[in-house]
Amino acid sequence: MKREFLKGLNLDDKVIDQIMSANGTDIENTKKSFGDVDSIKQENESLKTQMSERDKDIKSLSKQVKDNEDLSGQLKTWQDKYKDDTDNLNAQLSETKLNGALDNALNSANVRNTKAVRGLLNMDTIKLNDKGELEGVNDQLDSLKKTDSYLFDEGNKQGYKPAGGQGPVDKNSVQDLVNAFKQ
Repeated sequence: MKREFLKGLNLDDKVIDQIMSANGTDIENTKKSFGDVDSIKQENESLKTQMSERDKDIKSLSKQVKDNEDLSGQLKTWQDKYKDDTDNLNAQLSETKLNGALDNALNSANVRNTKAVRGLLNMDTIKLNDKGELEGVNDQLDSLKKTDSYLFDEGNKQGYKPAGGQGPVDKNSVQDLVNAFKQ
């Protein structure tokens, strides 16, 4: 959000400062929940490089093998090992993407404690679709908002005016102290 946009709405400078401060806090919280994005990118590049090197090794070895049964057995062993490694790396990458998308969804839902809410979610039903969107999380969050609303930050509620808030008529020193601390 840009300050110029808010000025275009003819907002007071104090209000703009408050909005920008709250926006900055939200951005920092989002950065913290995603962890170190650069390390995730670096890990992703490292995994791609490893897979590329593995493919080169397999091609090179398959050219050398030809008819030799011993080398054919070694080739099969390496292919199986690389297939398992690839499956494991893809699973780790998928899990990292799912966790990042889930953290983003939880922050968007104004969750106060992401770890606590994660513990209440049924992770078996939460999946990433082909477009990289989360499925199965919104219904669970809506349900939690109804049953455990204290887990979500809904902001300050304005306009609360309790009935009969005039206070007692008689003056006593205890009430004077209580009123002094309320200010």
